[in-house]
Amino acid sequence: DEPTRPVSVYGASKAAGELFLGVWRAAHGITSTALRYGNVYGPRQDPHGEAGVVAIFAGRLLGGEPCTVNGEGTQTRDYVFVDDVARANLRAAEKRHDGALNVGTGVETDVNRIYRVLADAAGVPGEALHGPAKAGEQRRSCIDPAAAGRVLGWRAEVSLEEGLRRTLEWFRARR
Repeated sequence: DEPTRPVSVYGASKAAGELFLGVWRAAHGITSTALRYGNVYGPRQDPHGEAGVVAIFAGRLLGGEPCTVNGEGTQTRDYVFVDDVARANLRAAEKRHDGALNVGTGVETDVNRIYRVLADAAGVPGEALHGPAKAGEQRRSCIDPAAAGRVLGWRAEVSLEEGLRRTLEWFRARR
């Protein structure tokens, strides 16, 4: 229920989609549910191009390549496992809710922790390399999934450690 104030092109594109849904609601009476995802990760994520840090690190760790963290690695995100997101989508398809719902864990996790859990699971000792911080990168991101719990009866069930382990195993099986 916080005001929507995107600070990136990506965020603005998501907000625009929700505005369009509101226009269709007003013009045609069509209801819709917009699911606002945290940082989704898991098996089948492409480690190339615009991939997320989990897929990039998993691919590099298993390939024996160094991982580079942008800046100090203290930037946080709400990492949510893909299976939990799929369940949220199924529940939303079954309900007649009109509006936006956050799909995440409600837990902030920094990039250094993501690296450490993946490196430990991969059996890679040592720390990641640190490069320059990305200009304009959001420092913190965590979403409140309480409304998804009330409306959909949904909550994230896969722990970060379990989700990262399952993701790494998927990448390992494809090598």
